[in-house]
Amino acid sequence: MQLKDMGLTFEDIKAYTEKYMIETYERFPFLAERAKDMYIYDQDRNAYLDFYGGIAVNSAGNCNEKVVQTAVQQMQEVMHVFNYPYSIPQAVLAKLICETTGMDKIYYQSSGTEANEAMIKLARKYGTDNYGPNKYHIITAKSSFHGRTYASMTATGQPDSAIHKGFLPLVPGFTYAEFNNVDSFAEQVTEDTIAIMLEPIQGEGGVRVATDAFLKGIAKLCHDKGLLLLIDEIQTGWYRTGYPMAYMHYGIKPDVVSMAKTLGGGLPLGAIIATSEVAKAFTPGSHGSTYSGNPVVCAAGYAELNELIDRKLGAHAAETGAYFMDKLRELPHVKEVRGRGYLIGVELDIPKAVEVKRKAIERKLLTTAIGANIIRMVPPLIASRTDCDKACAILKESIEAL
Repeated sequence: MQLKDMGLTFEDIKAYTEKYMIETYERFPFLAERAKDMYIYDQDRNAYLDFYGGIAVNSAGNCNEKVVQTAVQQMQEVMHVFNYPYSIPQAVLAKLICETTGMDKIYYQSSGTEANEAMIKLARKYGTDNYGPNKYHIITAKSSFHGRTYASMTATGQPDSAIHKGFLPLVPGFTYAEFNNVDSFAEQVTEDTIAIMLEPIQGEGGVRVATDAFLKGIAKLCHDKGLLLLIDEIQTGWYRTGYPMAYMHYGIKPDVVSMAKTLGGGLPLGAIIATSEVAKAFTPGSHGSTYSGNPVVCAAGYAELNELIDRKLGAHAAETGAYFMDKLRELPHVKEVRGRGYLIGVELDIPKAVEVKRKAIERKLLTTAIGANIIRMVPPLIASRTDCDKACAILKESIEAL
């Protein structure tokens, strides 16, 4: 839809939004009317350099041509059928995902939080099927983020934040331990514990990377205690950190992995992948979803992943992301730069992250802010060194403007 085709103005759209929508986000001060590759264009055709990527979604670039063409073709053939007939997009995407990751089975969902709900349900079902009704306790990390629906929200280790406040009582059976502290997790294990659930990099928690010793130590703890290892790759998955999945940096093998964001190429698609042994716990009637594995989103996902693989965008993200982080460390008021590949957090020594974000928008750069002093960037994986240099220059101007 375009303003001219609808007979509307930007002010009309703002008025409709303010009148009819429940708003929980601070809007960028423009209308996204068109997007292509590394840029989003507003109602006046101003180009904004996109270093937020729809929050780690548009990895092959905004409106990637192959993804768009594949989705359009599928819409002209079959848009939705539910999961009774066999489906070509479902099947070929399942094969690609399982063979790329080395996992055995996949279950599709429509979002990241649903994928994490499915992962939690699968772990608990496996626990009760194999050990009895009390085997349901799951340990997650403090400052983690796993979603907004009830189980995933409870798994999110931020009890004092707006994520939890006003929504009590939460789902029982979750406790939180210190990220990057194996002993803290070990102390939480009880006879009722079935799993440990972790992000390889805490995105919403400040872009904090799991150490090699920590994630390997957690994998050993799970092995020694007979626990499932659940890895949340919603934001880190599909080549954002270099490898197909970020856990692969650590040489470990999870039991279940959740994914979304990049997976759909811009359309809402999530999934869990699991070992055959754990996957057996989902029996007919135990889980389901009307839109899981929708043909259009699976077709888009298949095109997106093939673009990432064929163009070797994982290796590009790892190499260029390292270059970008080095450049960011040279900026004024930067306390620390954290991350891996194209998941990057810039911690400032002043509580001005939101103000920096706003100043950057004025200069046509899009980023996000986490809390008072962290700028997070999750650009499309096609971002070049030239794009990174431009982003650094704008951030420098934005910081100095304060």
